[in-house]
Amino acid sequence: MIESFAPHIIRPALYLFLIYLLAGCSQFSSRPSAVNFHNISARYNAYFMAEQDMLEAEFEMKKAYKEDYNQLLPILLPIDSVLSLPFKPKLDDAIKKASIVAEKHQNSKWLDNSYVILGKSRLYLGEWADGLEALRYVYANGRDDNDKDNALILLMRAYIVRKDYSNALGVAEHLSQQPLSKSSARDFYLTKAYLHQQNGEYLTSVAILEETFPVLKKSIETARIHFAAAQMYDRLGQYALANKHYRSVKKNRPNYDLGFYSSMNSLQNEVVLNPKKDLSDIGFDKMLRDRKNDDLRDRVYFTMGLLAEHRRQIPEAVGYLQKAAAASKGNLQQKAYTYLQLARINYESLENFELSKAYYDSALVILPREAPEYTLVADRKRALDNFVTEYTIVTTEDSLQKLSKMNPAALDNKIDAIIEAREQKRLEDEAERAKKALIASQITSVANIPNQMMNGNERRWELYDPALINQGKIDFKRAWGNRPLEDDWRRSSRPLRTLAGNGNVASSDSSGLAPEFVANNTLKKGTPEWQQIHDKLKSDVPLTEPQFTESQKKKEEALYNLGKIYRFDLKESQRGITTFERMLVEFPKTQHKDEIYYLLYLSYEDNNANKTVWRDRLTGEYPNSTYARLVSKSTDDSGNSGNAVKEYESVYQLYTDGNHTQALENIESNLPAYKGGMMEDKFALLRVFLIGKVRGKEAYAQAITEFMRLYPSSIYLPRLKEMQELNALSMGKR
Repeated sequence: MIESFAPHIIRPALYLFLIYLLAGCSQFSSRPSAVNFHNISARYNAYFMAEQDMLEAEFEMKKAYKEDYNQLLPILLPIDSVLSLPFKPKLDDAIKKASIVAEKHQNSKWLDNSYVILGKSRLYLGEWADGLEALRYVYANGRDDNDKDNALILLMRAYIVRKDYSNALGVAEHLSQQPLSKSSARDFYLTKAYLHQQNGEYLTSVAILEETFPVLKKSIETARIHFAAAQMYDRLGQYALANKHYRSVKKNRPNYDLGFYSSMNSLQNEVVLNPKKDLSDIGFDKMLRDRKNDDLRDRVYFTMGLLAEHRRQIPEAVGYLQKAAAASKGNLQQKAYTYLQLARINYESLENFELSKAYYDSALVILPREAPEYTLVADRKRALDNFVTEYTIVTTEDSLQKLSKMNPAALDNKIDAIIEAREQKRLEDEAERAKKALIASQITSVANIPNQMMNGNERRWELYDPALINQGKIDFKRAWGNRPLEDDWRRSSRPLRTLAGNGNVASSDSSGLAPEFVANNTLKKGTPEWQQIHDKLKSDVPLTEPQFTESQKKKEEALYNLGKIYRFDLKESQRGITTFERMLVEFPKTQHKDEIYYLLYLSYEDNNANKTVWRDRLTGEYPNSTYARLVSKSTDDSGNSGNAVKEYESVYQLYTDGNHTQALENIESNLPAYKGGMMEDKFALLRVFLIGKVRGKEAYAQAITEFMRLYPSSIYLPRLKEMQELNALSMGKR
């Protein structure tokens, strides 16, 4: 009887036991058995696979990331959704598997870790709102302090990427008061150094890194951080400390490029620290001979060009940079920076504005749009386009007006001399082209040897054969000259165009007269062809009163436009002042006189006596003009009811008397009182000067950076940028 009822009793009991066991393993249970079950299930299933997906995606992103050694290397690799796009499937898998822990293992101790992976993956994919929410959830609800700290460190990094430096600093302040684990402390200090680096506070950043290096293991990541620290020391002008870190790069297993650039920058600093050192004796020649550096020869020549420029050896610098451009093999980014250096040297040192414009054009074509310099280069290129047009008009009309003052016989002789010089130049160019054609023909004869790519004796189509293409170009130039691509190119006698008419700088010489294409036969004086060119060139000279008046009008407008381009587009106040003052001398009755007075007033510093002179002339000669009212308003509206002006004058007097410490104390105590006033940035500018006098070069560089961050719309910003370049980049762009 008992045996017959046993199955009916045992089965329900077994079911009840299984239900009890499953209830005990619930993710909401706090029983030790349930917690252990979910800890093991989460750790060795969903979380483990999510972590592996994340690590693999990060490894691939590091491999895909291309370093730009011309720029400051970021201490931490940027979180970039474009860079992570090829690895989206891995990151999606990490999100999916980390979400399983949140859905099915709520009582697991790996829940916080999974949310960190979830937030980090979403940040990589550019899903900022979801990523930040996941990290904030860990901080607000996390059960493990170490996980909460790691979430905050990652949150801080996300704020830095978004340039939300105030929130990042707030998180850093909180973390600095927490007892961090060894690994968390290392990540926190690297992230904080990254924050100050991205904010332009290099002195603070390297100070943090100096304390962090002892706990970093030898690795390529540590080598990168040493390189970034060295670059920041370079920008602070501490070249000896920079070289210390460049040497440390080699001790931390760098890849070849990182080791090469650290050696290159170290050699560059050695030359700066020892100005008498010969460039040929410091190792550049050895680098050029090394076959491993074949694809880096452009960088070697580029560095040699920077050093030659630093020593004011401008022709040598141009030569090295031209070699750098010629040696570039696929490295378009480096070639763009080479063109930028050539453009800057031709503009600043050689004043060859036309060639500078051409180099800026070339750089802009190949410079990546995401490069920090792209916007500045594009703006300067546009400014130089307008500048060259106006500058050409001024120089052309100057030359033509000088010719118009010659007596008729001297003018005829001058024009004949110009034609003769051009003809001589043309013949020399023809001889040079013939020489090159002979060399090319010899190369072509070798190229005409039958090759395996031809079908038997069938001749290849010209567009498939580079040698034939090159020969065709040579034959064309030999027959027709180096003609531009345009309509009616076959004509031997074509309309003559003056320089002012077409704005073509390259077609002009110092006479201001436009060149003329001539037939291949040599021109001889006295022939009809010679006389035709002579008469056309002479017709450009303003010999009559109406022609001279028209020439003067062109020159006046061009000078006026040129001065404004200097002042507003090229940010060169001194050249703008010179141009405006020249205009007032040559055109004392110009219709732009009141505006020029105002622009001259703006161009001088507040403490310059010339500023008062131009203000008085403007208000005296044009008291009812708009510009006079603007000057009066800026004079009356100088702060908080005139108190700011008096306070500024008092502090400035201490500065001029050499009492820098007292002046700095006064300005730092009074600056908050004028916050928001019209003179706030003026007080801040004087503070920068005083810090440089009292606290040294590093503090001076830091003060410049802070000014640029706090007053991005200040009228003194161009001057601060010049000061920063002179202080931190005295040896050219690194």
